[in-house]
Amino acid sequence: MPRFTPFPALRYCDRTIDDLIAPPYDVLSNADVDALNARNTFNITHVDVPRESAGDDRYALAGKTLREWIDAGVMDFDDSPSFTIYRMRFTDATGTARDIAGVLGGLEVVDEGAGGVLPHERVTPKASTDRLDLTRATQANMSPIWGLSLADGLSELLAEPGEHLSSVTVEGVEHVVERVSDAERVAAIADKVGSDDVLIADGHHRYGISRTFRDEVRAAGQNHSPAEDTLAFVSELVADQLSVEAIHRLYTEIDFNALQSALSTAFDLSDAGAPSAATLAEMDADGKLCLIGPDGTGQWLTPKPGAFDDVRSLDGAWLEHVLSGVDHAVTYQHGVANVVDAVTSGAVSGAVLIRPVSVAEIERTAREGLLMPPKSTFFTPKLRTGLVVRSVV
Repeated sequence: MPRFTPFPALRYCDRTIDDLIAPPYDVLSNADVDALNARNTFNITHVDVPRESAGDDRYALAGKTLREWIDAGVMDFDDSPSFTIYRMRFTDATGTARDIAGVLGGLEVVDEGAGGVLPHERVTPKASTDRLDLTRATQANMSPIWGLSLADGLSELLAEPGEHLSSVTVEGVEHVVERVSDAERVAAIADKVGSDDVLIADGHHRYGISRTFRDEVRAAGQNHSPAEDTLAFVSELVADQLSVEAIHRLYTEIDFNALQSALSTAFDLSDAGAPSAATLAEMDADGKLCLIGPDGTGQWLTPKPGAFDDVRSLDGAWLEHVLSGVDHAVTYQHGVANVVDAVTSGAVSGAVLIRPVSVAEIERTAREGLLMPPKSTFFTPKLRTGLVVRSVV
């Protein structure tokens, strides 16, 4: 089972964090970063998102900036190791009120396949070393991975408020941060997370980078350093808290007629009209998918009887199965409007809207030691960067 440890958190000294925190680096456009940089000289993006315009020295500059902030008292470390309860309260896309309670701490970095910390889907390779270069330069974990604990009762342990530090509401989501430094409660949280597997919900690549960085530190002769763990937000895998949305499929390197023909071997096609939020609700209710054509209209994809008897009941797995012998390329997009725009603009040949994976299926897949297709789940809302930074030295 994975180790989960408290640490002296590096935090902003100013508890009014509205202009200091940011969404994760991998959802930010250049325009987003420009806007966040301009909001405050000390916005976390000045460190977490090194700009290519700064050249080859951009990572060294990020590390220098973080050290200058610490020296100037912009950020400071907790006096002792602590955990940080992080709550997100919001209404999801279905209109359901959600209250996610998780904890920020140091999650053990385990070898691939060792167990304890589990991927939940296959990961598409990334050539970029951006996060590794940033970790080397800052000597810190800047943004957390999101882990889902399979340990029953973690939410109950986090129900009691900790020491309130800050709160901010961004785009309808209330983010609340509380410190836990009481030794007995810290030990209880560590024991609970360490009592069962943790499933990576978001941040597979960051976790892989943490493994590479840990190995570099070990190779330098340090076998018991903070690099043995990485910054993680861990919440319990429970349906009433989690909001899981779908990541839809965009297809290129195949023309639309060929895509439609291939899909028709396993699905019955019928007119679905213009896609909308109601489309997703009907898909979920009737167990079908939706193909989007170049004119922006949809066609229902209703599975033929017996077509997927030997395939796991996941939309992504169904599509992989049907198209396995067909030349094509696939990418991924969240949001119906974004999908329609991609198809009607000609950027892709066609697209398929898929249904969200249930929390029960996520747990079942994990317990069976299996992996879902890439980009099967989109957990919302996204964790904010800058609430806590963790030193790896």
